[in-house]
Amino acid sequence: MEVNPPKQEHLLALKVMRLTKPTLFTNIPVTCEEKDLPGDLFNQLMRDDPSTVNGAEVLMLGEMLTLPQNFGNIFLGETFSSYISVHNDSNQVVKDILVKADLQTSSQRLNLSASNAAVAELKPDCCIDDVIHHEVKEIGTHILVCAVSYTTQAGEKMYFRKFFKFQVLKPLDVKTKFYNAESDLSSVTDEVFLEAQIQNMTTSPMFMEKVSLEPSIMYNVTELNSVSQAGESVSTFGSRAYLQPMDTRQYLYCLKPKKEFAEKAGIIKGVTVIGKLDIVWKTNLGERGRLQTSQLQRMAPGYGDVRLSLEAIPDTVNLEEPFHITCKITNCSERTMDLVLEMCNTNSIHWCGISGRQLGKLHPSSSLCLALTLLSSVQGLQSISGLRLTDTFLKRTYEYDDIAQVCVISSAIKVES
Repeated sequence: MEVNPPKQEHLLALKVMRLTKPTLFTNIPVTCEEKDLPGDLFNQLMRDDPSTVNGAEVLMLGEMLTLPQNFGNIFLGETFSSYISVHNDSNQVVKDILVKADLQTSSQRLNLSASNAAVAELKPDCCIDDVIHHEVKEIGTHILVCAVSYTTQAGEKMYFRKFFKFQVLKPLDVKTKFYNAESDLSSVTDEVFLEAQIQNMTTSPMFMEKVSLEPSIMYNVTELNSVSQAGESVSTFGSRAYLQPMDTRQYLYCLKPKKEFAEKAGIIKGVTVIGKLDIVWKTNLGERGRLQTSQLQRMAPGYGDVRLSLEAIPDTVNLEEPFHITCKITNCSERTMDLVLEMCNTNSIHWCGISGRQLGKLHPSSSLCLALTLLSSVQGLQSISGLRLTDTFLKRTYEYDDIAQVCVISSAIKVES
């Protein structure tokens, strides 16, 4: 949409054209059966049409390219390019011509001119050309302000401006979800799974060139969007990574704290920074776009004052035969604790050992590993419960049930390793 001030007689003319890739020409095929009244007339006309594909005349898509007929849509992450031309329509030589192009957004004003130096003179029927580029990083209303100043032969200084308003739309809708891994053997590393849902909000297909996660300094990332086939990594989305309009694709990543942060990650509290997504795509005829999200944050899981996690546990055990597990107790509070361990039997799980034993003092951010023995009197998938930790300083008891599950089978069945 072009908004111009009241017209004024000027010696120079300003023309602005957005530079975009051409599009494939489309036509509407009109055909009929041979027994109809027109006979083969319509089919012959389509065969003679130079815009149709030889042998595939009924297809709407042709082989010709068409230049943009309007300003078109601009999406966030794309590069806005424009051609600016100042032409001397008069029969006079004008001097000190200065062409300036600014882009006004909702938050800032950017100078896009390649040079701010004035041109000494411009003869009749000559022009000054410039091409500007800008990677669009904001959505909403944008105004391209083109200003021209010059001096006539009579020494009069002239000045005029033109305004070109356009909207920048959102090309993708990105939603993220975090899942905290609390499996038996990964509690030390505190794995975090990130699911990114990306939806194409444009009206044309996209080729997803890259969707990657740049982790923060605390984490290493593993992409889970490919599978190994015949020794080669194959994308789970197939060989053609196209995203149709309004379609959604889900990407999955696994983050693990680096070794130097692994122990701290288990007791970290509050909001933690995970990283940011880097998305690169191409639209029709290879027009490239790129978006980077802001830093993704998640709320670290709350473990209370004391965290109990499992370091080792067998998958399958024999009925009424003792088996061993290894537990890790971490003091997540800011004070020293004096802990007592109590083991309470359930209907199926029976603890072996002394209940009510002293574990001693545990300082803040410190951990203690315990080897415990128990047995099950019931077959099937059994839940391990019944551990109690009491802080003698505050007389506070922490209960831990459904810590893990174990498969109990009859001792007559051979357990395959």
